[in-house]
Amino acid sequence: MDDPGDELISVLPIHYSMGQFPNIHIHQFPLLTRPLQAPPSATLSGKRITARIKPQVRRLEVHVPADTRPEVWNVERTKELGAARAEDDREKNQESKGKGKEREGEEPRLSEIRMQSEEIPQKGTYMLGIVRDGQLHLHPISQTHQFRPTLTYLDMLSRKNKRSRAGDDSDSDDGPPPDPDEPAPMPVAKKERKPVGESREVQVTARKMEDKGGQMQGGLSVVRREMLQAIRAEEDEEWEDLQFYDVTTNESAESFEGVFCQSRELLECTTDITTFLKEIQGL
Repeated sequence: MDDPGDELISVLPIHYSMGQFPNIHIHQFPLLTRPLQAPPSATLSGKRITARIKPQVRRLEVHVPADTRPEVWNVERTKELGAARAEDDREKNQESKGKGKEREGEEPRLSEIRMQSEEIPQKGTYMLGIVRDGQLHLHPISQTHQFRPTLTYLDMLSRKNKRSRAGDDSDSDDGPPPDPDEPAPMPVAKKERKPVGESREVQVTARKMEDKGGQMQGGLSVVRREMLQAIRAEEDEEWEDLQFYDVTTNESAESFEGVFCQSRELLECTTDITTFLKEIQGL
């Protein structure tokens, strides 16, 4: 503003709306500049994007039909990966109601790309701003999510391949990795057998030892225990199906119109400049 060459062109009136709150989110997808839409080959075959949510843990999934053109898709490989995903879903209780049930005698196939959300904590208040007809319309954003493809079925396939190479048909594996927060177990030296002597009565008292870091010796750390509880709670919660509308649908256009403020009531600021500056972290 201090640059004399930086000319002020116009002043925009601000309109504030909460018409769609708390349903306005930021969803970030690894798509660069193209929109989130089904591939043309999938659209021609009648497939559409679907979505589902676990509202308690605030987890979202978007299922995008795969591009099944022969030059970019391996049909035989999809059978192997589809079987691994179906087994992974059953193991983690990730199947949707009424979905995932293959027709009798039909092999499961990997026919879609699943993108799962990770909620990103918001620092401050995020706002959606749209300029229309010379006016700036603001709407608060309640949540921010980053979506990434889920590839957990590859872990299931890897375990199956290891078992087949080892000739083991059981479902056992090496178990979870050791907790880095736990103290390493002390090596136990083999003791020589001593001749049996007179037996004596010994009283032993077991105490729970806790170190300064808040972890229990010989058990799970507090942090890892909370992580396991969160994972278990997420797996126990059922998925709820959502209807997905892309930017070309009438439903999407109606929701977009709901972002704009329809009221002409003037708002008054009740916060003075001193209070405003004090609330800015790091200033």
